[in-house]
Amino acid sequence: MNTATITLPSTLKLTIDLTDEQFFQLCQHNRDLRFERTASGELIIMPPTGSETGNRNIDLSYQLQAWSRQNNLGLAFDSSSGFKLPNGANRSPDASWVRRDRWEALTAEEQQGFAPLCPDFVVELLSPSDSVKIAQAKMREYIDNGARLGWLIDRKNQRVEIYRQGQNVEILENPATLSGEDVLPGFVLDLKQIM
Repeated sequence: MNTATITLPSTLKLTIDLTDEQFFQLCQHNRDLRFERTASGELIIMPPTGSETGNRNIDLSYQLQAWSRQNNLGLAFDSSSGFKLPNGANRSPDASWVRRDRWEALTAEEQQGFAPLCPDFVVELLSPSDSVKIAQAKMREYIDNGARLGWLIDRKNQRVEIYRQGQNVEILENPATLSGEDVLPGFVLDLKQIM
């Protein structure tokens, strides 16, 4: 089999009519790329993160996973996990968490694919190539689709935007920690290695 190499822009958007199964298979057969799909069917191809961002993201995921294992209230997910939101979009937050009762209400098949739900909690960690406006729109989409708490971490500007259902966005300048509030009871994210 001949292999072709193509160079893509940092973010490429295509509109392709794919079924959910076809989209899942596309992602499975191209694991070196990250795909998302908007509610209108636009396919977004994103390159892997840079090493520095990846290192910070794993620290964030590690802290969330450690808390989640300790209390067993739900399941934590990393940036390679995809979710099918109620509006039809397929998204992969940098880190997320789903309450156990919501996860266990899914069939085994739904758990194996892109779970058809919006996580209760989502985090997006901006990398240098990310657009703040696009990330903010994504955070609003998560909240509109059922996320109860979301954090948009902007290392470049040393700030965090906190998204909650039915509330205005709260902006924190250079915080040392973030509280999981009543969504993630007792969880405190230490930002020392992340920001």
